[in-house]
Amino acid sequence: MNEQKDEPAATEEVDTRSPLIGIGLKILSVAIFVGMSSFIKASGQLPAGQIVFFRSFFAILPILAFLAYQRELRTALVTNRPLNHIARGVVGVSSMMLGFFALTRLPLPEAITLNYAQPLLVVVFSALFLGEKIRFYRWSAVIVGLLGVFIISWPKLTLLDSPGGISNQEAVGVAAALVAAGISAVALLLVRNLVRTEKTATIVLWFSLTASVVGLMTLPFGWQALTAEQAAFLIAAGFCGGVAQILMTEAYRHAEASTVAPFEYTSMILGIVVGYLAFGDVPTVHMLVGGAIVVAAGIFIIWRERQLGLKRGAARKVTPPQG
Repeated sequence: MNEQKDEPAATEEVDTRSPLIGIGLKILSVAIFVGMSSFIKASGQLPAGQIVFFRSFFAILPILAFLAYQRELRTALVTNRPLNHIARGVVGVSSMMLGFFALTRLPLPEAITLNYAQPLLVVVFSALFLGEKIRFYRWSAVIVGLLGVFIISWPKLTLLDSPGGISNQEAVGVAAALVAAGISAVALLLVRNLVRTEKTATIVLWFSLTASVVGLMTLPFGWQALTAEQAAFLIAAGFCGGVAQILMTEAYRHAEASTVAPFEYTSMILGIVVGYLAFGDVPTVHMLVGGAIVVAAGIFIIWRERQLGLKRGAARKVTPPQG
């Protein structure tokens, strides 16, 4: 649920002057990630490490195809920052395991909507760790958005004390989803840092290999025997994950993290439609109200950034060139 061509030099700079390209790539990656989540949910309640392995290992195939198209196979793993890639991989795998655990225990719309805490936290962490300038209005929108996440979560978190049953599992699923969102926000900041010096394919391939190894290491802790249908779902999830990772990583090359992140909200409609048609999941009132608040906060952020962008553009036009 959570992650991240041309032949740029390894030292290429992030082009933050192409926000529309970044936004478009983000929306496309989100749609494919919803498909990935649907396949994982359809596979049933399997061990999280087993899901991580299939999702990561089979993601390598579209990544290799991408590399072949770009004629970068020979240099795909070449990097001067292996420890950075491994750190990003370990953080990303931690988020994936918690997210997949939550996905198999919550209705699809709620599992997807709770992940909306991630882009809100990316905004916060972008200010704290990347030094991006976040203004008062965007901070206000983040606070309102987190209130929406709280509304979605509260009905199930209040069931933590209930004895056993589905409700208890859903409460644990909500907690796992929220922790996964926080860890995923950190992973995205690591991606944001890596794209300053690394090629997209290199970032994605290193992550998939790291995640595959970590997932495989959970084998001694008890994997389940898969039916043909479950195996097919997990393999399809892997393919979707690989394609979506490439698109997401590329999105953060073209726009600021805090600008691209709010478009994660486009998954809400897809999650509701697919959840209802494929799994019979009916969104609750709390999910709809909370989700609407989060989406409204995101739309405000987008509008505010557009207004600021117009002002900056106007200022550049009236400022005479120096030199």
